[in-house]
Parts: sequence; structure tokens; C-alpha cells
Amino acid sequence: MKLNGAQVVIESLRKENVDVVFGYPGGVVLPLYDEVYKAKFPRHILTGHEQGAVHAADGYARATGRPGVCFATSGPGVCNMVTGIATAYMDSIPMVVFSGQVATKAIGRDSFQEADITGITTPITKHNYLVKNIKHLPRIIKEAFLIATTGRPGPVLIDIATDVFRAEIDFSYPDSVHLRGYKADFTGDEKAVDAAVEAFRQAKQPILMTGGGILSSNTAEYVRKIVEATGVPVVTTLMGKGAVSDHYDAHLGMVGMHGSFTSNMSMTQCDLILAVGARFSDRVTSDVSKFAKNATIVQFEVDNVEIDKIVHADIPVIGDLRWSMPLFAEKVLQGNPQTIKEQIAPWRAKLLETKAAHPFFSRKLEGKISPEMLYKAIMKYADDDTIVVTDVGQHQMWTAQFYDVDRPRHFLSSGGLGTMGYGLPAAMGAKIACPDKQVILFTGDGSIMMCCQEFATLHRYGVPVKVFVLHNNVLGMVNQWQRLFFGGRESESVVKELVDFPAMTKSMGVDGVRVSDPAQLDSVVKAALAQEGSLLVDVAIPNDENVFPMVPGGARLDQMILQDTLD
Repeated sequence: MKLNGAQVVIESLRKENVDVVFGYPGGVVLPLYDEVYKAKFPRHILTGHEQGAVHAADGYARATGRPGVCFATSGPGVCNMVTGIATAYMDSIPMVVFSGQVATKAIGRDSFQEADITGITTPITKHNYLVKNIKHLPRIIKEAFLIATTGRPGPVLIDIATDVFRAEIDFSYPDSVHLRGYKADFTGDEKAVDAAVEAFRQAKQPILMTGGGILSSNTAEYVRKIVEATGVPVVTTLMGKGAVSDHYDAHLGMVGMHGSFTSNMSMTQCDLILAVGARFSDRVTSDVSKFAKNATIVQFEVDNVEIDKIVHADIPVIGDLRWSMPLFAEKVLQGNPQTIKEQIAPWRAKLLETKAAHPFFSRKLEGKISPEMLYKAIMKYADDDTIVVTDVGQHQMWTAQFYDVDRPRHFLSSGGLGTMGYGLPAAMGAKIACPDKQVILFTGDGSIMMCCQEFATLHRYGVPVKVFVLHNNVLGMVNQWQRLFFGGRESESVVKELVDFPAMTKSMGVDGVRVSDPAQLDSVVKAALAQEGSLLVDVAIPNDENVFPMVPGGARLDQMILQDTLD
């Protein structure tokens, strides 16, 4: 079957079972978009900005585990995707980005709308390609999907010269590809798993730390079996939220800079850390030289680059969690887990007592809505299958602290890069991926402005997302640091009366309401979640509300600033 390059892309996406693409057309990709029009495939979502397209593909991938796909034109088009590509790379999200490039003979001549996007994105992609010969295109697309989805997932970029879209080839899509130096089967050494099991059996004060790798590998069911059988206390990284239900009694909460008192203290007191799919980022460890000094560290990790990069792993279990976790769970469950449960019972009881004494909480302010009050109201009416998405800032940490997530892939947030503007398009991508689930976005009055054009996209395609703006008239996290550590000098972090958000969204076809009275909050939330279609709820909160606990930069995890020490 003879096809041109644009048709090769379309047919290859069929072979990869891609059902939706997010994108924005431009000059050099017009042949590709012409084939999208003629083939009526795949479903294409025209976003308001290329950054919105790549974040939407990211949200789709996080919600489903399938690779997100997006299109962009050359130069400024795909350069607008760089932040979103980096966001996906930092959080190990599978994605394939198709970009157009100027004609082969024009490459390297500073042609109109030319940018060396493979050079630009080399540090922020798992791999990338520049396609100048159509005969390589089917193989490259097959390789891209394989690389993006196997091992440690990540974004792959395919940059295609515009003349390749017009060239023709006898099309045949490969059933498989083999890349020299790359294996899709990341099986490790069973002896390492045995060592991890033995360390768990010997421990008296263990902690299981859940990371994003559990969600990426779809292995939460094995982690939950271990937790259920042994009663081991659990802490979570931001990316690992949902791997173990927040309703589990010995779930101590998030660990790190804004982690719970009990989680942070447990890391300094435990004698074993079972770190599953977590890379020990600086936001988790704080002063790494003083991190978990009394603990044996077992690190389950697919990428051996992460072993000993930040924290020394006493027992590294290198391999795909899809290999290691079923094996680890089997060995733990067959080895009398009741013995482990009984041995750690005093430790567990101590942590439960501490957890009860030190919950997350907001200040009680007369006549004002607190973050805690808002999240409790929403959880009252949202079901357990709701997908929660955040932007980045104070509201992100409050969501991680206060909003209980029961299932994997139901908490989506930019962790590694911390990208303001991620939330709205990611929520849209998640809703398109999971149309039967309710999707709620928590954002701030700073973050929502970054990609606010996607409200028009929600309206255009009838994609219902509920957006709650925690509106405090400041760039919250920046302002908090300035008030606490920079002498109260609020340099460029006050954004009072920046925008009338309900009016803004209404101009793009999405209704908006405002609430500032605590007495009206419950009824507003109930009506918002029951309403069909998208809706923005502008929620006024105090401008001096801080995220606590907080570990100052360079401090140990147990050197937290607590809410009650400042009241």
C-alpha cells in the first residue's frame, strides 16, 4: 500500500490504537492536518495554545497509563511545547510528540519558523528523532511508542521534515523493533528481592514509601496486598499519592517539605525504608546528609541511574516494578506476613497515636473560608472515583494534604518541574480520556492565568471540568516564602484584583460563580458538582494562609515549622 508521509503517520497511529491527539496546526504540518481531515482520524482536539496541547496529552497519559500524543508545527509551535515536554520528562510520563520541520534542504539555514527542536529537547526527552527520509518513518514511530512506554516511561519527540509528509512509500508497519543498547524487558536479579524480603522480616520500625513509579507501572495492587497483609505504615511522595488509599489507617500522609508531622518524624525514626518507585527528590529528603540516618534503605527502581544518585541504597532492587513487585508480594505473603505484623505492632501503634495528635489543619478564622473547609466540603459531595488535578503552588500542597484519594491515577499534578499552568489542560486531557469520571481541578489565581485560554477549548468540545480557584490575591507559595524568610517583603507576589475570573470564563463559554461566605460554601459546592458542563468556582481564601508543616530549605525533616508555633 503506497502512502505519503502524512498518511504513514495516520496509519501508524491506528496501529498503536491512538484514539485522540491534541494539537495546533501550522505551515509545515498542513499536509498532516489535511490527512487528519480526510481520514477523520484520529479524534483531534484543537487547543488554544501548543502548551495546552502537550499538557492535555500529559493529563490523558496520567489518567490512563496510555501514551499521550500531540501535534505541533515547526519553530514557535513546537517551542511552545517545551515546558510541557519537560514536565512529562521530569515525572516520567509516556508521550509521543509529532512536530513538523522545515524542508530537508532548508534545515540549518535559519529558514522561516525553523528551530533545532531535537537539539533543544535532547535533555528533556527520553529520546528524539529528526526524520529526513520517509523510508525510516514507520520504524521510527514504532520505536517511539516502544521507548515512551517501556522501562521508565517518558516523552519521545519525532520531528518530521515537511517534504517527508509529501514523499511516498510502500507502507508496512513493523510488528516489532529492536534497538541496540535498549531492552524493553527490565527484569532484575531475584536475589535482590530476597534481600529486600529478609530486611522487611527483620525490621521492627519499617516504613513503606510509595512513589510515582507504582502508578506508572500499574503495580498498586501488589503494594496494597503487602500493606493489607502486614499493616506496614505508609508515607507517600507527591507523585505516589493514590498508590495506597489515603483511607488506610496507617497511611501517614505525604513526606517532605510540606509533608505531615508524622511522616517526617517517621523517616527519622524508622529502621527500614521500602522505597517503591521513588527517586528521593530534594523535596522528600531535605538535608540529604541527615536523611534517615538510622534506616536501611531498600530502593525498588527501574532506572539504575537513580540508585545512589541522591540517597545511598543499602539494598537496590533494580528492575521494572512489573517484575519486582509481584515477586516481592508473593514472597512476603508466602512467608507468614502475620509475623511481620506482630513484630511491627508497637511501632505502628506509636505512629497512629502521633498521627491522631498531629493532623493537617487550617486556622479557624471567623467569617472566612479556609482551605481545609473547602476540601472537606468538596469531599462531602465528590465520589471516590473523582480524578483530582492540581496546578502548582500552595493549593497543590493543600490538595495533597487535605484531599483523600482512594485509587491510583486519580491525583494528577506536576511534581518534578512544578509547572504553573499545567492544571487546566491536564484536567481537560484527563476528562477526555475518562469521560465517565468526574474531574476536578484545584488551582490558584496565579496558576489559572497561565493556560486560561483552554476554557474556550472546554466549551468548544463540551468537556465538563469543575475548576476551583483558591483565590487569595497573592502568588501564594512565593508570597509565603517572602513573608517567612525575606523580611515580609512581598516583591511582585501580590496580584490583588488581577482578573474577574467568572467574567473571564463566561467570555469563553464557561459559567463562573464566586463564594466568600463560609455559610454559603456548602450549597455552592453541592450545586457546582451537580451541574452539567464545566464551571469555575472562585473561592476567596485568606491572603496570609500558609502551608504547614514546612521544612525550611537545608533543614532536617524533623525541623518543621508547625502551624501552632506561629498562631
